[in-house]
This record gives sequence, C-alpha cells and structure tokens, in this order.
Amino acid sequence: MPGRELGGAGAAPALAIGGRVHSYAELDRWIDRYEPGAGGYDASALPLADALVCVCAAARRGMPVTVEDPAARPARSEPPHAAFLLVATSGSTGRPRPLARTAASWYDSFPAFTAITGVTPADRVLLTGPLHATMHLFGALHALWCGACVTDDPASATVVHAVPAKLREIVRTAPLLRTAVIAGIGPDPGALAAAGHLRVVEYYGSSEVSLVAARAVPAPLRLLDDVDAEIRGGLLYVRSPYTVLGAPDWCCVGDLAELGDNRELTVHGRGEAVINVGGTSVVAEDVERVLSDIDGVVAAAVVGSAHEVFGETVTAAVQLDGVEVDDVRRRARGILAKEAMPRRWVTFAELPTTSAGKIARGRLKDLLA
Repeated sequence: MPGRELGGAGAAPALAIGGRVHSYAELDRWIDRYEPGAGGYDASALPLADALVCVCAAARRGMPVTVEDPAARPARSEPPHAAFLLVATSGSTGRPRPLARTAASWYDSFPAFTAITGVTPADRVLLTGPLHATMHLFGALHALWCGACVTDDPASATVVHAVPAKLREIVRTAPLLRTAVIAGIGPDPGALAAAGHLRVVEYYGSSEVSLVAARAVPAPLRLLDDVDAEIRGGLLYVRSPYTVLGAPDWCCVGDLAELGDNRELTVHGRGEAVINVGGTSVVAEDVERVLSDIDGVVAAAVVGSAHEVFGETVTAAVQLDGVEVDDVRRRARGILAKEAMPRRWVTFAELPTTSAGKIARGRLKDLLA
C-alpha cells in the first residue's frame, strides 16, 4: 500500500507529464525502488516526474531531500535533526536563504488546504513553475496526497497553481479548468477578469511559515484555524505549527498587514517595499496593482529612489504591449495619489522575476541604479 505521501492507488492516474500518463501503482513502485545519488536525495536538477519520485521516496523513508534552484543554491550547513525538505526562499528581495522543514509542517496542513481548494482525486492539477519554487512543490505534493493527477498539460488540467501573471496566460490554453489556486502575490483586477469563469482560491503565506490565510475570491482572507497572528509596528507576526525548523515562536513575515474581525487579514505588501515619500508611506504593491490594471501594461514593478528633498520618490518599471509609456503615465495620474505617482518611468522588454514568478526586487534595484 502507498504511504501517506500518496492518496491514490492502482490504475488511477498519478502523473501526466511529457505526454505520458503513469498510474499510482507505477508511481508507488518507483518510489519503493528509488535509489538516491552519492549526494543523497537531491531533486533540484531532476525532470519533473523524477523529482517528484525523489521527494516522495525521501518522505517515505524519513530522509531529507534538497529541492533548490540549481543556478542559485544557498550556502547550507548540516541539516537539522528531523529535516525533510531542504528548500530556500524565493530571492525576491535578495539572495535565496536556506530553509529546512519537517514533513509534518506540510502534510499536517493538507486537510485544511483540501477543504480550501476543493481538490479531489478526479482532478488534474497543473503546475506552472519549477518545484524549487515552494508554492509549486507544495501544490504537487498536495495533489498526490489527495490522489489527484499532477500534470504539465494545460489542455487536460482542471486545477492550476499559478501566480496571477501566469494565470492570465494559462486560461487561454486550459479549457477544462474549474479552479485556479493563486499565491505569491495578491491578484490584480486584470488577472481576476481573465479568470472570471473560474473558482479562484487565493492563499497567503511564505517559504518560512507556509500557509497563513486563504479565501475563495471575493471573500476576505482569513487565518487558518491553527494559525495565530499579531501586528507589531505594522508588520505581521505569525505563530503556526507549519513553520520551518529554527523559526521563532512568533515569526515576522515581513509584510505590512492589518487584522480585522473574524480573523480577517489584509496584506499591504513587503515592509521593505514601503516607499517613504516626504513622510507619506507608499506601498509598492498597491501602486503595482493600479499600473498592472492599465490596458497595455503586461507587468509593473515599483521601487523607491533616493531624493534629497522628499527622502524617496517612486520609480516605476513597466513592461508594455502596444501602448506608449506617456499614455500609461497619463492614465496613472488620474488614479494615483500625488505621493504615489511615479516620477521616473523605465520600460523593460521583460521585468526580472524569480523562478516563482515574483518580481526580483533586488535585481531590479540594481538595474535601475
């Protein structure tokens, strides 16, 4: 019988990858027979199907497994006792940092995640990014735990895990989709409009603390039952059974946020992405959402630029399609407050992103310097 890492059995499809369908019986045999390399269990550079076999084999045998970006591996010491997943932060604000978590820190959250997403054994769950981006690894392991089928084929997918920008592309090639699970950054109106016929589930979390809050759009984000939160100095602190090894009891997520009634959570963006314009705090993600909703703006990122009078001003980096930056500037001026209006505009053929699809702010700031 499969271990707890597999929720399916027999002839039920487990993987539909690269044009080939593999049953749960096949996958179970591969996991049992899997032999790690000389360096131990390392799925980082493996093809998708092989990587999932490697991770599941490590889970079954209680061994640590590394799933990192082969091009940006963080320096790592000996993994702590009880470590299962050796992963890293996304690197959206700098170099990736090494993290280690137990199997329970993910698998124990899967029942709640199933209730939120509605994934069933009948689903084909599409992944839209590499496994070293933890939202995709989490989605894949959850799908196998549910007994669903993990796929790389949009045409057959019924559920997709994606960042909002990727969702805009996927919906055009995935006619059978019924549910979109989004994370990484809050959805902009354009992404929600593109997914208008789907049930959209958004969850909020981080590599360090995993699941924190979730919602079925348009309901508000609410904390998971097992998660507590506090706001200290405007920043969100989380106490959770799902955090990485070595995390403090109360972990600062680094986002500006508010807690409302009924455990509702409103997230305003990264604390380090707040731009102080003459004493007025401008949240970069808020400006980015406005710019991204302007016709012709494929992607937008906002950073602070030093100013000798105001302290900082707003710089906008935009990726455009069929529109001039002057037109975007004119439309933005009619929407944004004066302090939030970018003073500098820079166009990019493609904005730098992490493997998870988030804006790589550290690299962007270097490019704009």
